[in-house]
Parts: sequence; structure tokens; C-alpha cells
Amino acid sequence: MSFSQDLLKRYDVRNLHIAAIASHSALDVFDGARDELFKTLAICERGRELPYVRFKGLIDEFVFVDKFSDVVRGEVLRELKAHNSILIPNRSFSVYVGYESIESRFEIPVFGNRYLLKWEERVGSYSYYKLLDEAGIRRPKTFTNPDDINVPVIVKMPEALRKVERGFFIASDRDDYYRKVKTLIDRGIINEVSLREASIEELVIGAHFNVNYFRSVVRNDVELVSIDRRIQSNLDGFVRIPAREQLSLEQPVQYIEVGHEPATIRESLLNKLFRIADLFTKTVDRLVPPGLIGPFTLQLMVTPDLDVVVYDVAFRIGGGTNIYMGIGSQYSKLYFGRPVSMGRRIAMEVRWCVLEGCLNKVLT
Repeated sequence: MSFSQDLLKRYDVRNLHIAAIASHSALDVFDGARDELFKTLAICERGRELPYVRFKGLIDEFVFVDKFSDVVRGEVLRELKAHNSILIPNRSFSVYVGYESIESRFEIPVFGNRYLLKWEERVGSYSYYKLLDEAGIRRPKTFTNPDDINVPVIVKMPEALRKVERGFFIASDRDDYYRKVKTLIDRGIINEVSLREASIEELVIGAHFNVNYFRSVVRNDVELVSIDRRIQSNLDGFVRIPAREQLSLEQPVQYIEVGHEPATIRESLLNKLFRIADLFTKTVDRLVPPGLIGPFTLQLMVTPDLDVVVYDVAFRIGGGTNIYMGIGSQYSKLYFGRPVSMGRRIAMEVRWCVLEGCLNKVLT
């Protein structure tokens, strides 16, 4: 935690700027920061800045870079430090800057545990599968060898050309897996590198939910703030046409996230959602110090027998939180008497820590 601890001693905490990579969920971050009377700073990649410029009054300061990975360059870091910046991480920060640079070169305080971001992967030494298993939370069965596939599976991997996108496909059995791999390679959607980074999961049939939590250091609580669902292309288009037409199309179904919609869950299931969040938080606290801080998301399926199966994890603000800007997240009102967005909930925690002198406990 040396970056935040050393730098905080030189920061003017009465003049903080809430900063974010201008992508993914940054609008929610900036809107929530302004609600709590913080100044905002957008790190914009040239050519992708238009929404942040056009929403006038939302951004106080802009830092422009040729590519987001330049955020670790000396001149950029100096500008961020000059504005007493606290960065709120999002998925674009992880993907474009990279875990190693985030941990060793990004010399700016990060809200939350920056060392948890690399645990969002499904393969390798750092995998959220390991954390779910340690917590005793059900997840899909996985296969390391395609020849072992004996149930319908969903295969997840980076796309060949758009590394930020995770290419998904469904296979009914082992032979179907190999047929679809060949088709996708022939079409240039995936390649051999993609396959080496792939995870093969049991296909769990159920209703999907992105459950957005907030682990509060100030309140010593794990809050259920909101729930959303993904809108995906071209899957969303396929499910809107009759089955006969679906079968006649010679086009692979893709699962590219293009939007989100709000959702609520059956009230009797809330007990399970709190229980798995508490189990998960205790496990992360023990295995990845300083543990869970701030927003995190458990993406899950609810099966017909009302079991909960977690299939993905995010250790930062989720991309679906933008839908609650202005109106606030649906469950947050039960804590604060008014609905607040996840962006505002983050800013509230920062504000409280400024007042109580505990910023060092929420920044790494």
C-alpha cells in the first residue's frame, strides 16, 4: 500500500479529484462524485473523448493520452498528483493498463484493493474460481481438456482481434466443441492463442443476474446495492426471432456486452445473496490483503430449484451501474432512506473517510 500511504501525506484532502479512465462506467463515477461535491478528472484517450466533453459540467479536469496505457507515464502521473487524484478502477483500467503496470507503475491512490483486479481472470495463477472454491460457493464445473467434455458447455476466451472482448460459444458435447472451434477459427473470430486462454465451463441453465455489492469500511458492512442484467449482441437479436429462422442462419452467436437493464430478484432469494457475499468477503479478506474494499459484483445464475451458481466476479465497479445514474440503485434506498447510484456510494465512502481520517483504509 506504499503508493497511497506515501502520497496521501502530501495530498490536500480538502481538494481531492475523483478520477477514472473515461470508459466503461466512468459516467456513473463522475456523476456520483459531483453529487458528493467532489471535483472530477477524466483520463481520455484521444478519439474517444466525445461523450465526456459533450456532457458539459460533469468533468472539471481532462487529461488526454494517446492510449490509456500511457496513464503510467511520468508526465501523466505528475498531472494526476497535482490534482490530488484518487482513481476509481473500472474494467477498462484493468484491460488497457494491465495488472502489472497497475500494481508496480501506477503511482496514484486507487480506491479499493488494486491487487485484487488480477483475480478477475478464469485461468492462470490468479483466478476467481479459486476464491469461490475456497469460500464454498457453487460455481460451474470446468474442463481443462476438451476431450473430457461430457455435458453442454460454454467456452469463454478473448477474441482474436478485439482482446477486450471475451468470445463465448456454446457446445452441446465434445464433438460439437471441435466443430465450432474450427468454424470460429475459419471466420477469424478466435485463434490458437485464444484457445490457450480459454475456459470451458459447464453450461448452467437459469436466470442470470449481475448482483452489485459494496463492502463498506466505514460502516463495517457488505451492502447489496443493485442488480442488473446484460444486453448482448448478437445474442439479443437471435432470441428475438423465431426458432425456425434461427436454425436457418449460418452465423455464430456472439455474446458481446452492449448494454444493461435493471432487475430485481425474488425477495426470498435475498438471504442467499447476502450469505454468499459474506462468505466471499471473508475469504478474500483472508487470502488477498487488504481484502475487499468498495464495489464488487457476483454474476450468477438462479436455477429452477432456486440454487445460486456464481459464474463471474468483478472486483470494482460494474459496467451495468450506469443505468442507475440520477434515479439511484433500487436496493440502496433501504440503507440510506434515498436511492443512490454506485458512483455516488463510492463518493460517499470517500467523503466519510476524509471526515473520519480513514482514507488510508480504503486506498491502495
